[in-house]
Amino acid sequence: MNWDTLPEKYADLLLEEDQLKRDEHRAQGLANKREGEAFEFHIEAALLRYKEAGTAEIEKTPEPIKQIGRPNRKGQFLAVYTKRAQPDFKGTLTGGRSIVFEAKSTRQDRISQSAVTEDQRERLEHHNSLGALAFVVVAMGLDNVYRVPWETWRDMREIYGHKSMNRAELEPFRIDWRDGMIQLLDGIEQGATP
Repeated sequence: MNWDTLPEKYADLLLEEDQLKRDEHRAQGLANKREGEAFEFHIEAALLRYKEAGTAEIEKTPEPIKQIGRPNRKGQFLAVYTKRAQPDFKGTLTGGRSIVFEAKSTRQDRISQSAVTEDQRERLEHHNSLGALAFVVVAMGLDNVYRVPWETWRDMREIYGHKSMNRAELEPFRIDWRDGMIQLLDGIEQGATP
């Protein structure tokens, strides 16, 4: 055994281990992104159904961006966000009541209050204070979806003793699936609270 090369071999092993961890982290991030996109697809499909039924007009809030540079041949371009994030969805229910909500998905068994950004919190609180229905829709995998009223989300530390909610605490806010669709607004469109 050559003792002079041993530290170099260890350094190479450590570098390989670091690269594996980065690759795992990148793969986990991609999986989370894809799951979040699938969740938003199901929300938008449900919202289209409510629109077609004439019970709500709710749309995804576009992210405010500014184009930097010219588009390439494929029409792609570099962009930056120009404003802080807003809640994901806004609209109106039959009868004129406003509705605003944020959608969050996680692969964990709990969701942290900090998943909603400070700016989103301020906007949800403001809409809520004006009388809008405000809530956070949480997916824990696509099978478990919950509609948490804004007041519950905002006050979760006082209600549950911590700034997160686990599956048991979310259970009263479960949203059903029927015919392959999230029943996102069931109970709300008739004037009930979230």
